[in-house]
Amino acid sequence: MKLFLPFLFLFVACSQGESARPIHFTDITAGSGLHMKLTNGEDPPQMLLEVKGNGVALIDFDRDGDSDVFVPNGATLRRPGRGPGSRLFENEGGMRFRDITQQAGIDLKNWAYGVAMGDVNADGFDDLLVTCYGQNAILLNNGRGQFDNATARSGIRGRSWSTGCSFGDIDNDGDLDLYVANYAVLKASETPPPTANFLGATVMKGPMGLPAVPDVLYENQGDGTFRDISEESGIHRVAPSYGLGAVILDFDGDHIPDIFVGNDSEASFLFKGLGDGTFEEIGLASGVALSGGGAGQATMGIAVGDVDSNGLPDLFTTNFMFDTNTLHMNLGMGLFEDQTTKYGLDLDGRPYLSWATSFFDFDHDSDEDLIFFNGHIYPEETCSARDWAYRQPPVLYERTEGRFERQSPQNAGLWLAEEHSDRSAAFGDLDADGDIDLVVCERNGPVRLLRNDRDGGNWLKVQINDTRPGHDRHGYGSRIKIIANGKSQFRWITSGVSFLAASEPMAHFGLGSYSGPVTIVVTLPDGREIRTVSSCCVLKQIAIY
Repeated sequence: MKLFLPFLFLFVACSQGESARPIHFTDITAGSGLHMKLTNGEDPPQMLLEVKGNGVALIDFDRDGDSDVFVPNGATLRRPGRGPGSRLFENEGGMRFRDITQQAGIDLKNWAYGVAMGDVNADGFDDLLVTCYGQNAILLNNGRGQFDNATARSGIRGRSWSTGCSFGDIDNDGDLDLYVANYAVLKASETPPPTANFLGATVMKGPMGLPAVPDVLYENQGDGTFRDISEESGIHRVAPSYGLGAVILDFDGDHIPDIFVGNDSEASFLFKGLGDGTFEEIGLASGVALSGGGAGQATMGIAVGDVDSNGLPDLFTTNFMFDTNTLHMNLGMGLFEDQTTKYGLDLDGRPYLSWATSFFDFDHDSDEDLIFFNGHIYPEETCSARDWAYRQPPVLYERTEGRFERQSPQNAGLWLAEEHSDRSAAFGDLDADGDIDLVVCERNGPVRLLRNDRDGGNWLKVQINDTRPGHDRHGYGSRIKIIANGKSQFRWITSGVSFLAASEPMAHFGLGSYSGPVTIVVTLPDGREIRTVSSCCVLKQIAIY
């Protein structure tokens, strides 16, 4: 029997700079080469299939150290299985991108929605799972600059309508398992399309009144193929709902992965991992299934952060207009509490229909800020007749002492005043300057590139590269803690956050003006802990046996 010497490498990089300055972004799409108009049905939309938008993924497919951009694309009701095609853009540095879709062998014409990124066959190169209306797809990176469509042999099924998805190691065997959220039964060819009434307006039907589709949990067989374990794992003990997003993460600190699922118009799920490969749904008992007012919400986007620095992941979810975007604080012992109002987040979300969201320290002042993107689903004519905004601006918050403060376009940049029908967004350091940039996708609109204009404040990035045979090299589900200047900060390496998107799998920290030693503590999903001390302006590599 061969014995493998396990190594786990921890890459650390940081920069010295001035103290933190206000958050500011600039839209630099025009000169970036990142040019693509998305397709998600036609206008005006007739069916719910046409309004959810498309995702986006940041993936270093060629392992050259920077993130490239993959954009799933949709189709139309007339040709639901033959859209204009998903595309891949190579990062050439300096915020310049080049379309290499054909060169990379990607020919995915499915009506695509969401995407997850990870090394499913543990060959050292990241792959893509794309959810679709119809057959989902898995694109395996062959390590030679091309992707092979391995759907037929992968075990990934699904001929319904899948949306959000998340990679994670649910059984702690090292490889990436997969949760796929499914939505509703709706036929693109249905004529006339079903309708409903919303506040006196005749609108497209759904999701209420449509048959819901059960979600699917897949176990990785260790070779990049998957087995459906939905029944034996217990996730099918719940009634099917309208799933839009999922995150695999240990929410209660017992080193057993759990699964949070955001459902549309109904209670969300929290599947607690029991340690024997099965799950118990505890959403209502935990307090995370409903708003603080006891209502099910139309949960679209999911953000994970630690708002109160207690080392436990809190959840922020985006919802339909006239409702709050909701902050569920993790109290420990598997309990959550709606503290949306306490942190000043209860009013700004109500006029908007919100989608992609994330926590990040955009200004490097040692706490996480918050952003969400907006846009209506009903036709522009319907919205105008009722004084609802069809195109809507993003909302950006800076974290201040004890609250979140909404930022103005005068301070944060003119992009913040621009109205769009945004859906998805992915986050990462695309120009390697230490701050977090954004790629945003608009329904039936362009992909946009927003550059973070931070030019001060120290920062730290931590990226896991687990080279043990058969292991997920990114360490999805890991918690990263740093201690700097007597203050602790916590981040998680997660898949499935934002909306239909995959951001860079790394932990990013702002340090303000602090430039002294930083203690880094990495807790792997199985509870194994790695501790090291770093200083700024170094690249430190840690080998763990």
